[in-house]
Order: sequence, then C-alpha cells, then structure tokens
Amino acid sequence: MLAFPKKAPPSGLVLTPVRRKPSIDVSITGVIYIAMMMFMGLAAINSQANLLFGVFGLMIGVLLVSGSVSRLVLRGLRITRTLPETASVGQPTTILYQFTNTKKVWPSLSVSLGELDGTEAFTAQPYCYMLHAAPGMTATVPIEMTPKRRGLHRFERYQISTSFPFGFIKRAAIGREKDALLVFPAIAEVEPRLLAMLRSGDKSGAMIRPRPGGQDEFFGLKEYRQGDNPRRIYWKRSARTGVLVAKEMTQVAPPRLMVLMDSHIDKPSRQAHADVERAIAMAASLASYALEQGLLVGLCAWSGEWKIVPPGRGKRQRRDLLAVLAQLPVNRSYDVNAMMSAVRDSLDDSATPVLLSPVEVPLSLSDVVRSGIISLSSDSPISRQWFRFRAQVDFAQSMPEEVFRSGLI
Repeated sequence: MLAFPKKAPPSGLVLTPVRRKPSIDVSITGVIYIAMMMFMGLAAINSQANLLFGVFGLMIGVLLVSGSVSRLVLRGLRITRTLPETASVGQPTTILYQFTNTKKVWPSLSVSLGELDGTEAFTAQPYCYMLHAAPGMTATVPIEMTPKRRGLHRFERYQISTSFPFGFIKRAAIGREKDALLVFPAIAEVEPRLLAMLRSGDKSGAMIRPRPGGQDEFFGLKEYRQGDNPRRIYWKRSARTGVLVAKEMTQVAPPRLMVLMDSHIDKPSRQAHADVERAIAMAASLASYALEQGLLVGLCAWSGEWKIVPPGRGKRQRRDLLAVLAQLPVNRSYDVNAMMSAVRDSLDDSATPVLLSPVEVPLSLSDVVRSGIISLSSDSPISRQWFRFRAQVDFAQSMPEEVFRSGLI
C-alpha cells in the first residue's frame, strides 16, 4: 500500500513512495496454500477418508503455526536507528539499524524494516532486512541512502514486518523512535581558479595579506590620538608638520570571504525555485572549499530574519554556515538591495564580498569600487562552469519538503 500526502504535489515534483503494510496479511503463496487446504477439506468430506482428514488437519495446524510464530518473531524486538551527523544532497550516506532481541529463548529471523516518516529526505524509502538476531543479542544492519532534499528531516515511525517461517502469513508492527537528520545543500567540486580570483589584496605569502592594527611591519602613518602608544610617535614628521603623527604597523591575516546569499524569488515557478536551489548549493560549495583552503568565511542570508555569520574558520564554522544554508526558507520579500543594506555595516575592507544569486544582478560601479563585490549567478553558464555537481543532483527536487507541501509553487 502506497501512502502519499492528501494534497497532490505540483506537476513535475516526484514524491518518495512509502510502502506501509497491513498489520496482518496473506501472501500469494499463502493464498495458494489456503486454496489447496480448502480443496483437501472438501475432498475429505466427500470421501470420508481418515487420511484426507488427517492431512486437512495438518494443513490447518501449519497455517496456525505460521501466524503464531510470525507474531512471536516481532515480539520483543527493540530497534535503534543511528543517523549520520550530517548529510549532503546527492552524496550517499549510511544509516545503521540495530535490532536488539530482548527475548530470552526465541530468536528473531527474517525481519524487514521500512521508515514511514522522513522519507522525503531520500530518493527512496529507507528499507533494510535483518536475517537473524539470537536471544539477548543485537544485530546491526547498515544501508546506504542518497539524500535528495536539503533541510531538517524528522524521523519517528517505522514498520517492522516478517513472513517467517513459511511465508504464508505476513505480520507487521509499527514502532516509534524520534530522530532528526540535517541535510546540507549539494556540495560541488569548485574550480581552484575561482578561489584564486576571489582572493583580494596584496599577499605576503600563499594564504596571507597585511592588515593595519598589528605589530609586524610598517604599514603607514596616522594622526596620533590619545590612548595610542607614545613610542609610535614619528617625531621627524611631527616636527615638520606641527601635527603629531604615529606609525601604524601591520598584522598578517588570511584573506576573508563574505558570502552574500540572495534567495529572493520575484515570480514563483518551478524553474525559479530550481535556480535558487542551485545558487544555495553554489554558496555552500564555495564556503566549504574556501574553509578547507584555510580562508575565513562569513555568511549573510535571509532566514526569517537577516542571518549574519561573521567570518571564521574551522570545521565548526563550516557546519554553522551549511546549517544556515540548509534551512533557508522561501524568500518573497527581501531582494538584493535589502540584503546590501542589512550587511553594509558588517562588511569591512578586509573581507571580499561574493554575491550568489539565482539571476544576474546588475551591480553599480560605486558598489564594485567601494566593496569589491563579485557576483555569481546560478543561471549564468559562466558562473556554472566553476562548480561541478554530481550527476544525480536534481535541483528541481532538492527544495525543502515544506515548500511544495505548502503549495508555494
């Protein structure tokens, strides 16, 4: 039995089919067996032969044993689901299921498990098969799944089933265990030349450039202010001009990137949402690759409110940035101009702003000169060539589940 949401999805969107079995069912083999049993019963009544009555009773007993044993197999099973900490769209991930048999005598054999909730996270319903779990023992079954939608997916109900021992009677039971999986946007291979292009400013090494305010080398002169170190006063220039000036030194710091994610959709359509999903994946790929190369990366995006993450580095920064991008909602209200106004105070000369947008954004000359902003759009073939996504990534299907269930497209 296939269970779908009551509201049909928009045209072109494919829902993950979910198979939910009845609590008790008879297989095709069971139907044939019951038909043969009934035929044997009619033959026994018609002929009044004791042997046929014995065979008929034996067949009834086999059927009853099949139903009783299948129920006993499912009883006393405790299921533990182990989800990966994170996953990315289009990248296979592994889920572990642990079947713990709490019975003291009877083993559990030939048990199948299928998820009923959270299936929209994957291209197919998570389904696994456990062959044998001895009494008091735990059997671990790994399965490999491919996520297809970004966002936070919640798991609770699962269904275990068996047709052991003869395959005549099928029994199923529903269990509950709450879990959640955060699926990041698709991560692409980024062309190294793109990062080289984005690094701005003079460099004193492979990954560093000078900034004022340190203790390293001479950077320039500035007007002396109360509180500055008197040892930094440049007396020769001060005596000549009559104004106290002080030396300003440099600090060596890695270049910084500020990713500006424009997720605004003016006219909703399937293609517009696909372009937004590609732009989000491009932003996630660029941030991930830049962090791997040792750069400091920040983020500005609209997530119900303006979410501004200061530039940072490390694995935790990568997780924080991708978590924000994974859960971005539909943005109908705030365009690029609103984002530039929100982030203007957060930008400084040490960071290179990179605008990721679903459409080409015409930037004024003053914006480019003042901030050095670089624009990449998901509908531009030139911008797409910097990112190589996996072939199985479908951006038309990778939007969060609540987007198409709410009828926004």
